[in-house]
Amino acid sequence: MSSQRFRNRSSNLFVFYLLPLTLLGLLTIAARPQNPASEPREEQAITREVYHQLELLPRFTVFDWITYTVNGDNVTLEGEVTQPVKKSDAESAVKSVEGVQGVTNNIKVLPLSPMDERIRMAEFRSIYSFPSLQKYSFYAVQSIHIIVENGHVTLKGWVDSQADKDAARIRANSVPGVFSVTNDLQIGQPQKPGSH
Repeated sequence: MSSQRFRNRSSNLFVFYLLPLTLLGLLTIAARPQNPASEPREEQAITREVYHQLELLPRFTVFDWITYTVNGDNVTLEGEVTQPVKKSDAESAVKSVEGVQGVTNNIKVLPLSPMDERIRMAEFRSIYSFPSLQKYSFYAVQSIHIIVENGHVTLKGWVDSQADKDAARIRANSVPGVFSVTNDLQIGQPQKPGSH
């Protein structure tokens, strides 16, 4: 008899106390964002995969520069490339990443100019032939990027030291026909997404 009463009390306890808590829990789950890319872990996975896809672009060279930001399941591309096909390649690669719902492509296509093309080649020879900077040419895509627009040069990427950064600026300034040089090189290797 006492055991039956205990069961009745326990079922009453469930109805009056546990059932509302269970329903509250279900409502809480239903109220959470259902978009998996809005979760930080999913966003980190998208960031890593976007980095990987952009790294594999076959036409990407030392004369191009692409950056991106991930906001939930949306990716924004920025930078400069020398050909329109490179802009569309980057967008297609990012759209193929699982979890990406939207891509904003703000990549600028640099003007086609024989003068700029000549400057690019001269800058490459001047920078990468310098003894202390030759080591940066051994990477699959060299770490010193040379962006040329209407005779103006911007150096982007990374170097190991302030001395190398200064040497790259001096070498870039030594090329005839260059109107200005902006040195945006960073010191120290950038950390890859997902690495700690």
